[in-house]
Formats: sequence, C-alpha cells, structure tokens
Amino acid sequence: MAKHDHDDEIEIVSKSQLKREAEALKDLGASLLAYSPKQLEPLNLPEKLIDAIREAKKITANGAIARHKQYIGKLMRDVDPAPIQAFLDAMNGDSDQHTAWLHQIERLREKLLLDPKATEQFIADFPAVDIQQLRQLIRNANKEKQQQQEGKQVAPKAYRELFQLIKQYIPEPKLPSLNDAADDAADASDEE
Repeated sequence: MAKHDHDDEIEIVSKSQLKREAEALKDLGASLLAYSPKQLEPLNLPEKLIDAIREAKKITANGAIARHKQYIGKLMRDVDPAPIQAFLDAMNGDSDQHTAWLHQIERLREKLLLDPKATEQFIADFPAVDIQQLRQLIRNANKEKQQQQEGKQVAPKAYRELFQLIKQYIPEPKLPSLNDAADDAADASDEE
C-alpha cells in the first residue's frame, strides 16, 4: 500500500488571482445593496451579512461607503457566491431558468392562438382559469394579429394580457438559496 502524498493536492493560487476573487466577491456583495433585506430572505444569508447590508444603506459619505463595501466583500468570503449570483440573475431576469420559463409561456400563448385544442387542454389543466376571459383574450389577440398583417398599426394589448394571464398559472421557477447549495453539497457527499 503506497503512502498518499497530500502535497500533490495543494493548488497554488497567485496573489493577483486572490485579489481578483476578493474584488469579485466585493462587487457581488455590493450588488446586494440594491435589494432590501426582505427581498434577500430567500437566500438565507448570515445575519452578520444582512446587518452589514442594512448598515450600508444608512451610510452617505463616499469614503465610508467604499470601506463598508470592502467589509461586505470580506463577509462574502464565508458564503457560497453561486446561489447569490443565480438569485441576482433571476431578479434581473438574466437567469437561464427564468428565461426558459418566459419562453415556455410564450410558446403556450402561441399554441393557444393557433390551436383550439390547446385552449381546451389549458382549461382542463387549470380549471380555476376564467374561461370567458381566456377565450376573449385569444379572440382579441388573433384580431390584433390579423390587423397587423393587414398593415394597420394596432397595439398588441390582448396579446400581452394573454401572456399575463398564462403567467398566473405557470409557476415561476423557485429562486435559489444558500440552503439549496448546502443541500446539493450534502447530496453530492452522500453519493460518494
């Protein structure tokens, strides 16, 4: 049995790489300042970080703000940045999951406009939907589409309202939290 040499596993990271990582964490932490602690609740951030975010909102002096952002960056070293980035992407509408959800709604809207069977299926899948409103929006959206094809300037009001109606019934993907990342890490270690 060969003795395992742990020195082979040590990864050498340059000083400039460490600085870049620290700067990235500081920037990520600073981007959290745009949100209220209530909006950040799904992330289950450490209380110390939430307190620092609250405190930052009270600071007005530029130098003090810069120092406080540095402090938030330091606190961010103890937190997994991936769920925070995913959360911010979702809040900004940049996440792949959020985009896929919006595309799903758009495809369903197009299906409803083209296929009466799709309307019946939607009603069967979501019995709470106001059937009269749904059919009226589909009718009006198709009229708007027809008028646009004829070259008339028509605002796609019903088309947009149909999208909003569908959005009420197709749940938006859950925003990630730090607990999700911890659960994923625990699941991965259980599988090993």
